[in-house]
Amino acid sequence: MNKIWLFIRRVGVELYAFFTTPFVLRNCLGAVGFIAGFLLLSSWWLTCYTDHGESVEVPVLTDMSFREASRKARGQGFSVAISDSIFVSGKPPQEVIDQNPKPGSRVKENRTIYFTISKNNPDMIKLPGLAGGDDYDLYSRKLSRLGLKPRILARVANPKLSPNTIVSVIYNGDTITNRLSYGVTIPMGSTVDFLVSEAVTLSVNIPDCLCKTLDEAKFLLQTSEINIGSTIPDATVTDPDNAYIWRQNPPYDPNGIMRKGEQIDLWLTQQKPKSCPN
Repeated sequence: MNKIWLFIRRVGVELYAFFTTPFVLRNCLGAVGFIAGFLLLSSWWLTCYTDHGESVEVPVLTDMSFREASRKARGQGFSVAISDSIFVSGKPPQEVIDQNPKPGSRVKENRTIYFTISKNNPDMIKLPGLAGGDDYDLYSRKLSRLGLKPRILARVANPKLSPNTIVSVIYNGDTITNRLSYGVTIPMGSTVDFLVSEAVTLSVNIPDCLCKTLDEAKFLLQTSEINIGSTIPDATVTDPDNAYIWRQNPPYDPNGIMRKGEQIDLWLTQQKPKSCPN
């Protein structure tokens, strides 16, 4: 154990003597100083190169002409470039619609701002065919995604079609339904009109036949598409068509409904009941 301790001590003394000699000490200090200087210089260079910690706010450049937006951007130290051009109905040509980076964001100096601008002529859009389905809601969503404006011109009752089915497609007053399968192109932003089916009403409110003559009730029920069931006259009835109705079944209910084609039974009396208004 003593031998090991003596060996370690001797090695330590020799190392201390080596590193404390003037030549070695001077070289070690020089190496440490060189490394520290190199790190400091590198950090300073990176800071200058990247403008570390320095940024500028992107101005609002949309809704102005491309020339005006470019002048404003370059005046604040930015570069500009056009990334896309699209047609927007109601927008004059060469107007900035969108920008990247967005207004208010903070970026490095000399950053390029990319513009999306409006163009003169709209793109021509091919209308989808109806082979994939003639439901108005689905088809109108397709047109909206293509930049078109679907509009229901009128709804028509058609018992053979499901509600909301496309009956006709109209563009600029011209029916183009049968031409869709061959391909119809129209400008983006155009309005496409539709005739669409609606549900056929199968129920009606219960008609009020009380205090009306049978002749009047027949007209009312025919209008409502309700059939007359049994007519039950009392002992006073001598002229049924001019007899008055004093009871009906189903009874009148302002909120009640019955299906078209159903029957209503009527009770008749020759004289107008006293409970009826004059």
